[in-house]
Amino acid sequence: MSNAFSFESSPFSELSATQQTQVREVALHVRLAAGERMLQPDKAPQYLWVLQSGHAQLEEDGQVHVLTSGEAVSWRALLTQHSHATVTTLDEVCAWQLPKATMMVLLGDNPRFSARVFASIANNLTDDEDINRNRELLSLMLLRVKDAYLQRPFYVDGQLDLVSVCRLLSENKTGNALVRDVQGGGERIGMFTTTDLRDALLQPTPPAQLAVRDVARFDLITLSPDAELFDALLIMLRHRVHRVLVKDGDTIVGILSQLDLMSFMSNHSHLITLQVEQAHSAAELQVAALKVDDTIKLLQRGGMRIEIISRLVSELNGQIFARLWALLAPPDLVQNSCLLVMGSEGRSEQILKTDQDNALLLRDGYHCEGLAAITQQFSAALLTFGYPPCPGNIMVTNPLWCQSLGDFRQTIGQWLFGPDAEGKMNLAIFMDARAVAGDATLLASAREQALTLAVGSDTFIGRMASAIDQFAEPASGWWQRLPLMHSREPETFDLKKIGTFPIVHGARALALEFRLEALGTVERLQALANQQILPAPLVRDLSETLHMLMTLKLRNNLRQLSLGQPISNLVALSSLGRLDRDQLTDALAIIRQFKQLLRLRYRLE
Repeated sequence: MSNAFSFESSPFSELSATQQTQVREVALHVRLAAGERMLQPDKAPQYLWVLQSGHAQLEEDGQVHVLTSGEAVSWRALLTQHSHATVTTLDEVCAWQLPKATMMVLLGDNPRFSARVFASIANNLTDDEDINRNRELLSLMLLRVKDAYLQRPFYVDGQLDLVSVCRLLSENKTGNALVRDVQGGGERIGMFTTTDLRDALLQPTPPAQLAVRDVARFDLITLSPDAELFDALLIMLRHRVHRVLVKDGDTIVGILSQLDLMSFMSNHSHLITLQVEQAHSAAELQVAALKVDDTIKLLQRGGMRIEIISRLVSELNGQIFARLWALLAPPDLVQNSCLLVMGSEGRSEQILKTDQDNALLLRDGYHCEGLAAITQQFSAALLTFGYPPCPGNIMVTNPLWCQSLGDFRQTIGQWLFGPDAEGKMNLAIFMDARAVAGDATLLASAREQALTLAVGSDTFIGRMASAIDQFAEPASGWWQRLPLMHSREPETFDLKKIGTFPIVHGARALALEFRLEALGTVERLQALANQQILPAPLVRDLSETLHMLMTLKLRNNLRQLSLGQPISNLVALSSLGRLDRDQLTDALAIIRQFKQLLRLRYRLE
């Protein structure tokens, strides 16, 4: 049997010829007798084992798996630097020992290789019915950046040529360096990676004559050591970077790489992002979009806080919408327009897919031939992604929501000063708008128009706020029976109309009155508390109530999906336990208090 390492199976089949040579140089062929330990609990592994022949038994969390030829031991333990598993050889085993340092470099340098590795980890976690295992990894995302593995900063002078820099990188066994440089009399810090080297080799200047400062990147993203790992994940997704600089004040603490952060993930979000970026058609993008709900289920089962789930889903959805628009719209349309999402999607409070709430602003004077066909394709594709059409027709296919900036600014004025009640709700919906693609300054201009016209218009804001009472509360008899509701009761409760809507809309009206830039309901409430417009205890209660109702809605929607029922805002009270009914009773009391405050403020009585 050949002792040469095989690159025929995944993920090693994704390595380039140069990377295969790296592996061959460090792979150690080992023969183990039956009963030997390849992995032990609570011991950080320094090698990845790849079985060539023989069998090994993996025991973890009460689960037993038999590993055979071609399988690895164990990517998960290697990345998390912690193992609860025991791997014991069952017979004579031939295996390769691959150093951790080499594997980390390969994962950082080869996106396809890393995607294969993390896909296998994610699939294993999805197939495993042990919820505690998933919760363990999911909880790691709530740790601080300082709790994660940070690469020690390695510095080079900006005047050094690339050949000298690469020699230093090789000597220090690292794939990146911080570049110290002086510009305008002050020091600046940049970063040079092997990706920058690849791009530099395409320049006409020989590497030995090219200074590293000419190819390094100086627009670095920084984070505080006390930031949550989840925030680091969102920043990497949003800015599409693989590394962030961790700074405590002016002191550089280290570098957090996407690879190290991925070791805290068990929810497919990075894999979905990779699929979105690499999608070359709506059909390929659909595959990624349909995985979002599976991620939500995993996060909910793992005990993730509802506000974190909604923020992560919002980031993923935003990337999906932007990529779809880039695939369907010609570049000049993308550059001369702004694609918006509104409603709960705009506020980053959307979780499971409901309806499409989107719009398109066009630069004044710009005309796109065939625009109607493009917007129809966009909405049709979203339908295949699981987003049903908006019942109120608030979509880019509606001419009202697909206008030039100048025309839309006039429409805002009509909404404000016209007699149509629908216009008031249209403006309220627009105030939740968030840009996901194109020129965001178009949205900023339209939003500024709405804020300017609305300030001082107490009559309009009062009429807009009156919508908090458009849905009738349950009768008092129902209210009294709620804590003691028996399973035979057929009554239902609308979690949106009676629950979240008064909080969301009340905060929205106040945000418009006081020109608040925040879009999220909790952020708006907190800003109102900071300005002493709302009492801090009420804001705390409203925020907790909103999150409780969102959690209840997600649980109810997942239950409806499992039963093959359509997703709705109605929850059967007979399906709630005593604790949920008590919390719902308290929530309704807090909502009533907030509505009464708004009635007094805007003289709605």
